[in-house]
Amino acid sequence: MKEITGKLCATGMKFALVASRFNSFLVEQLVKGAEDAFVRLGGKAADLTLVRVPGAYESPVVAAKLATSGKFDAVVVLGAVIQGATPHAALINETTARAFSQLSLDTGTPVLNGIVSADNLEQAVERCGTKQGNKGFAAVQAAIEAVDVLRQI
Repeated sequence: MKEITGKLCATGMKFALVASRFNSFLVEQLVKGAEDAFVRLGGKAADLTLVRVPGAYESPVVAAKLATSGKFDAVVVLGAVIQGATPHAALINETTARAFSQLSLDTGTPVLNGIVSADNLEQAVERCGTKQGNKGFAAVQAAIEAVDVLRQI
């Protein structure tokens, strides 16, 4: 039996990072983690393109444009959505997650969800580089592996 397994080597890959300006004090940590993962795993910082959007809700349309451009091997979306008193956060999280999955299927370009979804500020901080790791770092790792698998197929 032949097995295809992705390798964590970003050499020669080009990624777009879509980062929300909303909750920027959290998102900047995700951006740093994403760049760290890409460079640490063999990519060049010059092969990353960072695109800023107002908030997570605006990221799917920008991710779609990037994924269909043919310029990038993967698109990684970074943001932080914290639950408030209304169901607004759930709407944003569900809408964006569904959009990224559909974009990946429609374009054949991995579009990874690096948006932190938290019930409170403490949980968000933990997922942006403290106790729970850095979701930006993890999303780029997953993107590298997905791109490598697709290249092997």
